[in-house]
Amino acid sequence: MKKHFIRSIAAVLLLAVLPVALMANGAVEGPINGSGELVVLHTNDFHGHPLKFYNYPAPNLGGLPAIATIAQNTREMYDNVLILDAGDLNTGRPESNFYESAPDIIGYNYVGYDALTLGNHEFDKPLTTLNEQMQLASFPFISANVHYPDGSLVAEAPYVIKTFDGFRVGIFGLTTDETPKVTMPSITGDLIFEDEVTVARRMVAELEPKVDIIIALVHMGIYDDNTHGSRRVAANVDGIDLIVDGHSHSKIDEPVWENGTPIVQAWNWGLLVGKAVLTITDGEVTDFKWETIPVNLKNRTKDADGNSVYTFIGEEIPEDPYLLAVLTPYYEQVEAKLSEVISEAEDFFDNTDIRKEEAPLGNLVSDAMLWATKGQGSDFAIQNGGGIRAGIPEGDIDKKIIYEVLPFDNSVMTVEMTGTEVLAMFDFIATIPRGKGGFPQVSKGVKFTVDFGAGEVRDLTINGKTVDPNATYKVATNSFMAAGGDGYTMMKSGYHYDTSAFQRDVVIDYLKYLGGSISPETEGRITVIEAQ
Repeated sequence: MKKHFIRSIAAVLLLAVLPVALMANGAVEGPINGSGELVVLHTNDFHGHPLKFYNYPAPNLGGLPAIATIAQNTREMYDNVLILDAGDLNTGRPESNFYESAPDIIGYNYVGYDALTLGNHEFDKPLTTLNEQMQLASFPFISANVHYPDGSLVAEAPYVIKTFDGFRVGIFGLTTDETPKVTMPSITGDLIFEDEVTVARRMVAELEPKVDIIIALVHMGIYDDNTHGSRRVAANVDGIDLIVDGHSHSKIDEPVWENGTPIVQAWNWGLLVGKAVLTITDGEVTDFKWETIPVNLKNRTKDADGNSVYTFIGEEIPEDPYLLAVLTPYYEQVEAKLSEVISEAEDFFDNTDIRKEEAPLGNLVSDAMLWATKGQGSDFAIQNGGGIRAGIPEGDIDKKIIYEVLPFDNSVMTVEMTGTEVLAMFDFIATIPRGKGGFPQVSKGVKFTVDFGAGEVRDLTINGKTVDPNATYKVATNSFMAAGGDGYTMMKSGYHYDTSAFQRDVVIDYLKYLGGSISPETEGRITVIEAQ
């Protein structure tokens, strides 16, 4: 779709939404100290899912046309409504990726989002792309802790203030300071990511004289303790009434409370919309309720004939017909380009635990890279689990599915490493926090045990042999890891050869080479011993 068409549609939607946003921003003179009810709808980690999609085991889930209906129904029920997104709008399905998330932003404009905080995946593309996205949006991208070297913000603003009848609300943004570790150094290397707690204290001090209610819209993650993520902010910063979070893709049934502050998150991909209801009395929150709204989620059962039967979890949500008509052409154009069937999956290739253990899908991707670089003499291949973003459903595999599995524009590279560097790389694996994207998948011929309790890797063999510290190994990987991404800094120093072939295209070619169908199997490449 041509850019002038994207911009013209965006302009129409912007005009439809912008007056509401302007009216919500009154002159800021200080707290109003009134009473009322505030509803906060929120999403996070949307990752380029503008239209309904299949997610094992059910079809036609999520999508902005259904979320638009939720937003409209909520505004009809309540006078004071905020709609927020906690970051990672980018990098998902082809109908989003092909157009630099324009369909998602156009949909967000129509839904009437009030703010989006920068997530780490907002830095997957060059900063010029991020600036174009901010221009396209009729809502602000916010983050208070990400700066250029000259001190200016990367986002449009550190916070926004919304004025309602009876109270004012300040919403400030924070982006995980781990972003430089999980993004391309060429994009974030010169940026400054300030400590989130330090900046949160500064934001609260600045907002308290101006507003009644303070919301932290953060992309940090909910974890088991309060030493990192959004719980760390809540534990160390007073004065925040609500934290709306993202990054960890947490599917929670109730708020996480820390230091008297509720923290909420709504899973990912627009499959849930969070709904917080704050009762405000004399400018203070006196009651808090929270729930999630399933966006056409379904259970699958089988009838007597073995056919799949789907039942909605919660109510069926109709799609907004206007937004559906606006966004459908993006899907149709991508579908026409990527509809070629290249293989067949005999069963579901799951990516749920690909950041924790050996996974058949990780084996497939790693084997494809090794196959593609045998001509360069590669000894083995390694892939970060976090780079594999979707599973492969049972049935025909078309190109579009592989684009969903590998949405990043990473090329396949080879890196020459000494045996000492290879050993250091595998030692590093034992230090990766459980569930983080740096957990590896490896090609056939590699076997090792990672003991997270002892913090060590042992029994490492490559092609049946132990690693010789004095030998030179040629390692196939993706361009993100080759640049030191996800903490693999030991890969930066050796000689690099870029095949210039996108990783997803290599996997497509490999599946064509294999022919026939593929079955999800593990082979004992990685043995994991959990910490006790």
